[in-house]
Amino acid sequence: MVDREFIRGFVKLYALWRASKGDVYGLGILSEMRELGFDLSPGTLYPALHKLLRERDAVVRRRVVGGKVRKCYRLTPKGREELEEVREKLRVLVRRVFH
Repeated sequence: MVDREFIRGFVKLYALWRASKGDVYGLGILSEMRELGFDLSPGTLYPALHKLLRERDAVVRRRVVGGKVRKCYRLTPKGREELEEVREKLRVLVRRVFH
């Protein structure tokens, strides 16, 4: 079984990437990651999203959807820089490990 800390890194990376594509709700990220085979709980995802907010890598907007207030996440310019840095480091690592 994959270590929980290892999974948290994937969660943060996916959340960064997904928020770079436009506004996204936490449950949307959770659902997408589950489709990819990650058995996540909100207790794993939301701390990662809160960390992105604290680090100013993302911002949140509140929207009313179906009569409920939903938090919508979007990457900041700082978050885009971090995502690109992480992607480059990951490319190097993946080339080493899988080639």
